[in-house]
Amino acid sequence: MLYDISTTISYEYERAASAGRHLLRLSPANMLPDTQRIITTRLSMTPEPDERIEHADFFGNWAVEAAYRQAQEGVEFRLQARVLRMASEVGLDISPSVGELRQEIADFRSLRSDAPHHFLGASPRVAPTAEMTAYARKHVSEAMSVRNAVCALNTALNADMEFDPEATTVDTSAPDAFAKRRGVCQDFSHIMIACLRGVGVPAGYVSGFLRTIPPPGKARLEGADAMHAWVMAWCGAETGWLEIDPTNAVIVGADHIVVARGRDYSDVAPVKGVFRTSGDQSSKHSVDVVPLEQD
Repeated sequence: MLYDISTTISYEYERAASAGRHLLRLSPANMLPDTQRIITTRLSMTPEPDERIEHADFFGNWAVEAAYRQAQEGVEFRLQARVLRMASEVGLDISPSVGELRQEIADFRSLRSDAPHHFLGASPRVAPTAEMTAYARKHVSEAMSVRNAVCALNTALNADMEFDPEATTVDTSAPDAFAKRRGVCQDFSHIMIACLRGVGVPAGYVSGFLRTIPPPGKARLEGADAMHAWVMAWCGAETGWLEIDPTNAVIVGADHIVVARGRDYSDVAPVKGVFRTSGDQSSKHSVDVVPLEQD
């Protein structure tokens, strides 16, 4: 499927901010084998920064650093991209059992960015807890194949959690969201990552865009789409990484456009940074994901 994507993130400052530096991960990932390719992409900023640096981070995500030395009343980041996204073939389940996975992890002799070792222990925003591990063990057994275990947990969390954008904030911890059984895609993903790591399955966080389909007879609303988050789980050396969406209880497909991958939200936040000001700030965020007809 071919998509046109546009997203705008803007900030207004109560008092002028100075000496600001931002790190952006907004552009869709490019050259993902057999699944995603960028046709064109452009990230613009208003006002233009005094310094702009582009680079790939450790996990291969495209990052842009922007620095402002003069006082600013606000800033706007706007992405426009065209992306070709293909559905991955899931195929037969050849993953090892959950019990056998430990040996496959031990036998994986690499620390490259997609190695399972980076995604098994605690990370800045996710650490397994006794409560989440106990929940995972209710739905996962040592004898289950890893893929079946991941899918079972994906289904269970979707059934037991309620999507509620008022229940949490971007800073809510996974244990707090799990205790409420409420949250948004970030919370669903962090909880599932913690549950999987608790039973020995390496898991990471994926940020991206999700095509939303309006109800029958209704037109798309501009800006109605949103940045989304889902989970990647390592299902053994032969199967590799499987991406699943606990917010929607599905295996990720052609409606999910990948932006960045990491251990948790802290590795892939769309915008993070620092600036000097004495007042509050407000922000707005809009996303459009428009499927295009293909010949």
